[in-house]
Amino acid sequence: MSETPGAPREWIRLAQLLRPQGRKGELLAELLTDFPDRFDNDARVFLAPSNFAGSEAEARLIHVVGHWLPVGRNHGRIVLSLAGITSISQAEELSGLEIIVPASERLELDDEDTEYISDLVGCLVYDGTNLVGSVTGVEFPSTADGTRRLPDAAPLLTVLTDAGDEVLIPYVKSFLVSVSVEQQRIEMNLPRGLLELNRSDETPR
Repeated sequence: MSETPGAPREWIRLAQLLRPQGRKGELLAELLTDFPDRFDNDARVFLAPSNFAGSEAEARLIHVVGHWLPVGRNHGRIVLSLAGITSISQAEELSGLEIIVPASERLELDDEDTEYISDLVGCLVYDGTNLVGSVTGVEFPSTADGTRRLPDAAPLLTVLTDAGDEVLIPYVKSFLVSVSVEQQRIEMNLPRGLLELNRSDETPR
């Protein structure tokens, strides 16, 4: 069945633009996909507000002309260079928007034990029967220069607790009991003391 032109469609969130990063229009973004190479090769993406549910005609088509993974306090995020955005003022106008692609362009996962970040964000994490909090993001360890991810390093779930604390939990099979993105529930069996050890010193925004 063909899609009606201009009709609303389902979208996949790849990143959320935060603020300018550099003097040539680059933007720092929260990475919402575990495939940073999705932005390679002059990637065709769209810009839209959060929770956008409109059509391609209502979203802004744009191309990614470059990207890299930063280090330091922005480790786990991504810096994007977008076609036609060449100044700080232009980049500021895009702050808060999300980078999205149609669901039809979503890459199929070969590993049945692998989930998309967009599916994990919002899930409730349980340690046994105890609720830890909700997933707000996923961080990926990278090399010191930020040019590539460390292939053997486990991704870290950023979890916001009811008390307002932020904890980092390694997303590894040895800790996982079950994952249901349909029920938005992640059950884990965490080592004693891990939550206290991985509590973030930063105040959640």
